[in-house]
Amino acid sequence: MAAPGVVFTIARAAEMIGETIDLLDEIADQLEPEDGCLWIYDTDERATLGFTERGIECLKELIADQKR
Repeated sequence: MAAPGVVFTIARAAEMIGETIDLLDEIADQLEPEDGCLWIYDTDERATLGFTERGIECLKELIADQKR
């Protein structure tokens, strides 16, 4: 598996999709790293949920399924 070239924070992903951070946080529990969901750790030992482009697509699919 190749390393992702771009990763979006959960806040940016919510903005891109037009949904809330809380909804994405809830849905992200259903995703695995191979689905494009990962954690970003900074130097202060804080973690931020992040998504690759594949992760954004998976989120959109899950949201669409929930709205049906």
